[in-house]
Amino acid sequence: MAGKVWFITGVSGGFGRVLAEEAARNGDKVIGTVRQAGQLMEFNRISEGNTFAYLMDVTNPEGVKATVEAAFNHFGRLDVLVNNAGFGFLGAVEEASIKDFREVMETNFFGVLQVTQAILPYMRRQGSGHIIQMSSVAGFRSTQGFGVYNASKFALEGMSEALAQEVAPLGIKVTIVEPGPFRTNFAGTSIKSAQLEMPEYDATARVFKNNILGYAGQQEGDPQKAAQVILQVVDAENPPLRLPLGNTAFSAVRNKLQQVAQDLENWEHLAAKTSFDS
Repeated sequence: MAGKVWFITGVSGGFGRVLAEEAARNGDKVIGTVRQAGQLMEFNRISEGNTFAYLMDVTNPEGVKATVEAAFNHFGRLDVLVNNAGFGFLGAVEEASIKDFREVMETNFFGVLQVTQAILPYMRRQGSGHIIQMSSVAGFRSTQGFGVYNASKFALEGMSEALAQEVAPLGIKVTIVEPGPFRTNFAGTSIKSAQLEMPEYDATARVFKNNILGYAGQQEGDPQKAAQVILQVVDAENPPLRLPLGNTAFSAVRNKLQQVAQDLENWEHLAAKTSFDS
């Protein structure tokens, strides 16, 4: 079903760019946000009359509100929000500074929250809308050396799961997308690392970091195929709350569920008996 108006953050590359291209090819209108003025015309030219670039930083609350308002005033509706802007961070929890944690949370969580809160009043008045939260399999299960990024995506998923329950009666849908490794610039220009490297974490956090940086450009996931799946989810009558993408993501989610189930089975006989005796 063509004719939707999309609002996608972070369309200079990666999933945001590919998804914008696929939605425009589908005949939809796509509002894409970028952080550099030099990227505006380039995005507008992707599909003239269908792609519209706006300058916006998700960490600037006033700018977010003004951009969403301008987009709605121009198009008259906002059907799909894709919170895509974000970046990765490598390093053990002890190696990362509090400043590192705050910077990642500011973009990956608070930035998403600000855009979501800015767009919700328009979707509520429409009585419709679909919010796509670009999380990660790292938002469902943690990995050594990825704790800062895990924290930001776990926060995003916790907020979004509650949001889905709150807005369902209002006609608004929420889907949390959890990609595994895909061939985007995530493991290249979109990732940062802790300045401190402690030898105590060479066998854990450092191994993970080297693996991530080592397979940049060789990941199994095809972003275009993922974008096409997301388009189908947006068109679905009953879309999923969570959408892992790729074989690695599905395996990781299943392994986490099995681990949780095992912990429940092993400790229920003690931990469940903590209520007051009736």
